Amino acid sequence: MKNAKINVSKFNFYYGDSRVLKDITIDIPENRVTGIIGPSGCGKSTFLRSLNRMNDVILGSRAEGSVMLDGRDIYGRDVDVAGLRRKVGMVFQKSNPFPKSVFENVAYGLRIDGIKDKYFIEERVERSLRDAALWSEVKDRLRDNAFELSGGQQQRLCIARALAIEPEILLMDEPASALDPTATLKIEELIQELKKKYTIIIVTHNMQQAARVSDLTAFFMLGELVEYDITSIIFTKPSKKLTEDYITGRFG
Repeated sequence: MKNAKINVSKFNFYYGDSRVLKDITIDIPENRVTGIIGPSGCGKSTFLRSLNRMNDVILGSRAEGSVMLDGRDIYGRDVDVAGLRRKVGMVFQKSNPFPKSVFENVAYGLRIDGIKDKYFIEERVERSLRDAALWSEVKDRLRDNAFELSGGQQQRLCIARALAIEPEILLMDEPASALDPTATLKIEELIQELKKKYTIIIVTHNMQQAARVSDLTAFFMLGELVEYDITSIIFTKPSKKLTEDYITGRFG
């Protein structure tokens, strides 16, 4: 695929003897939103976490095949995994702010990286909060504990925290599943803005959400990539009957 940011080829992933991803081959374009849909247990989140090697921490897990990011295999022996995770940020299903102030949540990654310049940190925190569409709501509350924010604000704070270290890719694992419709809409609007700067891959169980926010959609089933195409095609003219059956609610 032209302008692919990530090229996955014949990728398999195992938990012990169990193969949970089977020969996944997919090209993910730059500055687009790629949605991943499929029933529970189909390998969506495992695949997402494979893209920044978060599955490495699971005892007995192993990968085969290649995941090329800007032409370099992230599973190569010489890869700096910490550096990879700075480049490929992650936002989880449940907002997970640290028990710190709003400001220190966003500044956390910068401090971990050894940055001490107070003005640089302040500028980056503000920019990240602006990019996460949160600045106007928290600019007078930067010293408040992050847990005092609403659920939707906490999730956007976690997005700001991920953006602060300037990743190129943002992985989102069902980022709005715990939020009410109003907060969900804000997250979806934010995703449309963020794709101007970042490559976004989002796992969602909500097919309407996938149809709204994704430029391309990948349908996973039992660890296999069944179909991958432009979102409008997946939802109106899928080439596989299995995709059509899932989209129309015959199973899942």
